[in-house]
Amino acid sequence: MIRVHFSDADLRKITFAPAPNALWETVLSVRLLLGAPTSRSWTRPAARRLLRQVGGSLAERAGVLAPLVPPRSSVPAFLLQPDAGDFAAGVELASRTPSSYLAVDLGALSPAQRAGRWARELAGGSRGARQTLADDLRGFFGSSVEPLWSQIQAEAGADRALRSETLLRGGVDALLATLHPGCRWRPPTLHIPVDGDHDVALRGRGLLLIPSYFAPRPMVMYRPDAATVLVYPMCVTGGPAGADDVLTPLLGRTRAAVLATLRSPATTTFVAERVGVSLGSASQHTTVLRNAGLVSTVRTGSSVLHTLTPLGQALLNGSPDAG
Repeated sequence: MIRVHFSDADLRKITFAPAPNALWETVLSVRLLLGAPTSRSWTRPAARRLLRQVGGSLAERAGVLAPLVPPRSSVPAFLLQPDAGDFAAGVELASRTPSSYLAVDLGALSPAQRAGRWARELAGGSRGARQTLADDLRGFFGSSVEPLWSQIQAEAGADRALRSETLLRGGVDALLATLHPGCRWRPPTLHIPVDGDHDVALRGRGLLLIPSYFAPRPMVMYRPDAATVLVYPMCVTGGPAGADDVLTPLLGRTRAAVLATLRSPATTTFVAERVGVSLGSASQHTTVLRNAGLVSTVRTGSSVLHTLTPLGQALLNGSPDAG
């Protein structure tokens, strides 16, 4: 668990990146492919397209990226580059990372990841190793991620609109409480489910939120001289065809519709508007769903905001782990 501690100044300095980080998405898409076919992220349309188009060609497409980002190990921080304006700038910044930073980041990798000659040369600052990294990043992005980029950007735009609506209706408390089903906002601390146990004090530098299409869970990057970065899985609209029809016999038509509409967090009033029921009926259905562990609710002033729990999300997605 990572506990991110906010001061009043930090709460005033929460910002959103204008778009997904293309360099980070490239790296995370390789990681996702290395974890196939068990990853739950394949429920996302662009992820399924990625799997189909890459197929068995991952090794030659990914090149030196594969040993850097195995599915169950940390990703080197120099591959994020949150201040890069676009993919080209991100690659340039990553390939020019000071040797001292490279040595630290690569030193945190597993022995197997560090064993290759190229990894040792990169850790030592070799110009040739840096060029290989840049070439393989450009090659994988161009062949595998760029064809999906318009869809990823569209989903990011929808996520940004959702977060804006949440902030407008419920304020910062609602924004942080609904950032991800696994996160818990207990003011002034955001609890993020990750391996290990860490406390991160923002110290007045704020928090930069970056939406990610391929991130399986929230990821935190602490920067001592700038805002801490929180990469979070963006809320992707839609679900498997027929999911709502499967839920109707289980929950009833109206309650299934309430659950489905909470794919995007919403207040009770907004649920009533979306489903076309009275405010009292919407409140009753969300209470039943909350008691069943499918929905979580946070009070924001005079209203409440509902969001799916991991179980509720799994049920909508038709996950075999939902039971």
